[in-house]
Amino acid sequence: MRRGIFVPLCLAALLCALLTGCREERQNDHTDLDAKPVLYLYPEKETEVNVRLDYDGELTCTYPAYGEEGWTVTAAPDGTLTDGSGQTYNYLYWEGLSDGDYDFSQGFCVPGADTAAFLEESLEKLGLTRREANEFIVYWLPRMQNNPFNLISFQFENYTNRAGLTITPQPDSLLRVFMAWQPLAEPVEIPEQDLPAFARTGFAAVEWGGAELPSLTAREAEQLITPLPPQGHDRGGGRDHTGAALRPAAPVNRDTVPLR
Repeated sequence: MRRGIFVPLCLAALLCALLTGCREERQNDHTDLDAKPVLYLYPEKETEVNVRLDYDGELTCTYPAYGEEGWTVTAAPDGTLTDGSGQTYNYLYWEGLSDGDYDFSQGFCVPGADTAAFLEESLEKLGLTRREANEFIVYWLPRMQNNPFNLISFQFENYTNRAGLTITPQPDSLLRVFMAWQPLAEPVEIPEQDLPAFARTGFAAVEWGGAELPSLTAREAEQLITPLPPQGHDRGGGRDHTGAALRPAAPVNRDTVPLR
């Protein structure tokens, strides 16, 4: 089954229209969603920055357009990005399709009505600013809050290994937050996931994204929640990586994965 992975994204009206156009040909139902990662850049002083993706899959949409040499922008300390034509952006966006598995050996089972509070607390622990967390929540909350329950697990090296990111000059700190989740009709027990903190130092790069997987029955979810051998919390490359992508104990095979 082809599944979609979502990356960070501000829902400004104009950008929404653009992204809808990118995915409307493939999005035939609510479980076949596109990847939507977004990347913020915060240098200590105005800096020309080049970003390249090593993505194990097919890029389906990027904004601004991703060229042969990747993205080259001038980044300001407040996060404003300016391209060669003078156009400004809040972040770099892309989506793609790729095979991959997610790890649900640890995570959280959250009532739909508690989703906003859960995300506010968890994203703060992981290191997103209030602005970044707000943009994350505004995108995901409408898809999650009306479900009876949501099975949620933040992904680390399995995600970052599929979506290599090369930033020049290299950031002093890099945070990559990627949430995989599945709607549930009934609650299940799952070992609680540790959410490591992130310290922003110097030139910081921050990315968030996610993947909505098909709804599960309680029995299917229990089969998925099987402990995996311990894995290090590699935040996805660079120095201080925090991010997203493990893989499911009972592999949840999806075909869509966004990476930067």
